[in-house]
Amino acid sequence: MAHEVELQTAGNMWKVMVKPGDYVKSGDTLFIMEVMKMEVPHEAPIDGTISAVNVNEGEEGLDAGMVAVVID
Repeated sequence: MAHEVELQTAGNMWKVMVKPGDYVKSGDTLFIMEVMKMEVPHEAPIDGTISAVNVNEGEEGLDAGMVAVVID
């Protein structure tokens, strides 16, 4: 069953650390956002394989609730 990782807050994408096909473990950092000049890491909630990455490094003006990564 696919698990969608949503952005927790609005901001800019600073660094994407995964790509489709990567295996992640719960707690691994998927990406880091820049929110009000602070780095906010988003972690994998489950173990699995990345099936989609819907964000790119340097993207600005992302909205909270957007599906950033899908883990199968």
